[in-house]
Amino acid sequence: MISSAADTGPVRVGIVGLGRSGWDLHAATISKLPDLFRIVAVADSSEERAEAARSAFGCRAYPNVADLAASAEVDLVVVATPSSLHHAHAVQALDLRKHVLVEKPQSLTVAETDEMIAAAQRADRLLISSQNLRFTADFIKVREIIESGQLGDIIQVNIRRHGFRRRWDWQTLSKYGGGLLYNDASHIVDQALLILGDGEPQVTCRLTRTPLTAGDAEDHVKIILAMPGKPLMDLEFSNACAYPQDQWLVFGTRGTLTGGPSQLRWRYIDPELLPSRQVSEEPTPGRSYNSEELPWREGECRLATEVYSASHERLYRRLYGSIRLGAPPLVTVESVRRQIAVLEHCRASAIAQIGWSGA
Repeated sequence: MISSAADTGPVRVGIVGLGRSGWDLHAATISKLPDLFRIVAVADSSEERAEAARSAFGCRAYPNVADLAASAEVDLVVVATPSSLHHAHAVQALDLRKHVLVEKPQSLTVAETDEMIAAAQRADRLLISSQNLRFTADFIKVREIIESGQLGDIIQVNIRRHGFRRRWDWQTLSKYGGGLLYNDASHIVDQALLILGDGEPQVTCRLTRTPLTAGDAEDHVKIILAMPGKPLMDLEFSNACAYPQDQWLVFGTRGTLTGGPSQLRWRYIDPELLPSRQVSEEPTPGRSYNSEELPWREGECRLATEVYSASHERLYRRLYGSIRLGAPPLVTVESVRRQIAVLEHCRASAIAQIGWSGA
C-alpha cells in the first residue's frame, strides 16, 4: 500500500466517535503531537461532543463518517465508534481513499476483517488496528528478556488482566461487541501471538458472565493457546478477581520472570556454573529429596510510571512514518487478522460447548 510520502506537514486527522477512546485516547494523543498530526474534522451523533471538539481543536464537525471521509482536507480517519460499527465505518473511509486507524477490536469476525483488508487494497491505503499495547514499556522489555535467552527455552507464559468491578455501560452488551473477549483479550491475544511467532495455535476458551456485569456479555475469560514446539500461552481476563495476580509470569528452563507495568524482575541460572548431575536409582541419603544451592543471577527493571496514552504516542509516531515517510507498518493487517481469528474461535467454541451466546 502506498503511503502519502510525497506530502509534507502534519497528517490531517478526522476522528469518528468522540467517546472514551475517541476523546480521551486518540484526540488526547494527537494533541500531544502537533508537529506530526492535526485534528481537522470530527463526526459524532452528539452535538454537545461535536461542539466540544470544534472549540478545542478549531476543526469541522460532520454528521456522519461518509461526509467526514469525503472531505479533501482529511488524510487519516480514526474509527473510534462502538465495536460493532468498526467494520462498516472503516470500509466507508477506505472506499473514499483515506488511511484508516481502527480502535480495537478491529472487527468482530474474520470475514469483516477480510472485507476491510480488501477495501484497503482497492484504495491503496493503510489499514491499521490500534494495537497500542505492542508499544508498552513492559511488553517491550518482556520480549527483550525472552529473546535474550537468559530464561532458557520458554515453557509457558501467563498473562493476567485482573480486577474486581461492576460495569453497566454499552461495553457489557453483546450487540455492540461488548465483553472482555473483544475489549481486553484483543490486546493480550495480540501480545501472545507476537511472542508465539508464526503459525496457527490450537485455541481453548471459556467465557463466563457473572452478576457483576449489567449486560449480557462475558466478564471473565480464560484462553489457552498451544502450538507444537512453542510455549503454552495461558491468558486470563477478569472483572471478578479481588486479589489481582502479577500481569506477567514467564516460565523458562533456566529461570522465571514476573511483574507488571511498573516493575519486572527475573532470576535465572547459568548452566555452566552447575555441577554435572546423573540420574541415580540409589536411595537418597536420609530419605530426603534432592537439594542443592543454585547460583542464582537476578535482574530487575523498574519502569517509569506511564499514562496509558504513552503507548498510543509510540503507535502514532510509527503511523506517521508509514503515512508520510513510506515506512512499513509495524501493525500489519495479517497479524491482526490472526488475532481476530482467535477471538472468533473463542466465541464460536463457547457457543458450541454450552450454548452460550452472551444472553
